[in-house]
Amino acid sequence: MCFTILALSVFDRSIQDYHQWDSVEAPIQNPYPSQSIEYYLYLKNWIDTVQWHLEDIIRDPNIEPAKALEIKRTIDKSNQDRTDLVERIDSYFLEQYKNVAVQADATINTESPAWAIDRLSILALKIFHMQEEVNRTDTDETQHEAVSHKLNVLLEQKKDLSSAIDRLLEDIEAGKKYMKVYKQMKMYNDPNLNPVLYGKK
Repeated sequence: MCFTILALSVFDRSIQDYHQWDSVEAPIQNPYPSQSIEYYLYLKNWIDTVQWHLEDIIRDPNIEPAKALEIKRTIDKSNQDRTDLVERIDSYFLEQYKNVAVQADATINTESPAWAIDRLSILALKIFHMQEEVNRTDTDETQHEAVSHKLNVLLEQKKDLSSAIDRLLEDIEAGKKYMKVYKQMKMYNDPNLNPVLYGKK
């Protein structure tokens, strides 16, 4: 089975599970065995889904400033958790392909497998929510046609991105490409690297 078929099935389950509650406070109930790749994919998409809705909430023009700041801090933490999970998923692939004989003319990809899968997770969310817009009955024909077109574009993107990810993994497995994991050296979260933070010590 292609890896993206597995990933998309996990993402879809995460999105459906979240929307049974439809609340950013909903408790995560990851159904997969701890530390399995499915577990990490589900957790990754759950973080994306919660953040998606936080981004909606914070754009309320009537939101209280204190509440907006609280949500902004939550989004910042979510972004860090998301990055950590991407690196964990890449570590899974490094372990999977650690014994592959890399060909002499092998090349490195512009992004690692997990960062491409990160985009696939977001794409699954976009498709879910665009489908909701297509299903609305309170919009005029012009808007309905516009969102239907956008949905078709997103579905084409899903097909193309899935194919590209699976091909990348096949090439890594065959030694035609190799991968590296560069840890995200985010400076603004580090009290030793963010001048605003270390200047207050």
